Amino acid sequence: MKNSVDNIFLVGPMGAGKTTIGKLLAQELKLDFYDSDQEIEDRCGADISWIFDMEGEEGFRLREEKIIEELTGKNKIVLATGGGVVISEANRRLLHSRGVVIYLVTTIKQQVDRTRRDTKRPLLQNVDDPEAKLRSLMEERETLYQEIADHMVMTNRRSAKMISKEIVSLIHGAE
Repeated sequence: MKNSVDNIFLVGPMGAGKTTIGKLLAQELKLDFYDSDQEIEDRCGADISWIFDMEGEEGFRLREEKIIEELTGKNKIVLATGGGVVISEANRRLLHSRGVVIYLVTTIKQQVDRTRRDTKRPLLQNVDDPEAKLRSLMEERETLYQEIADHMVMTNRRSAKMISKEIVSLIHGAE
């Protein structure tokens, strides 16, 4: 087992509920909450869509690596990551070695429903078939999520509060 359950890192595809569940989890466990995408936006003074437009996905991923290195170095946090965080081997190594990784598993249908009206998802902008895009992203990333996950939690048709309670039970069971 890892040396500590001080840090909990949430991974999974967009629309899995990482931010919502992360906030509840942090509140329940009295930990600080961070969202890596929000941290990037706050420091750049621009939203992620703009960063993608100006620097491309590659530029965004470099920024993301720096933020992940910094945030995973903190103690007693819950971190909600962006859906593509697992693309980087460095990110996967840091997440896996510095905390407990929870993979929030969701269906493509749930992702489509939750991202349908969200205009801040650069990988879904100007896409004719969002469902096909989400399916393609999942095919690329699912094995990476599984590779670093200490626990997998199904989110489908469950409230964020219910999921948060399940994670707390998993964490306390691992101590």
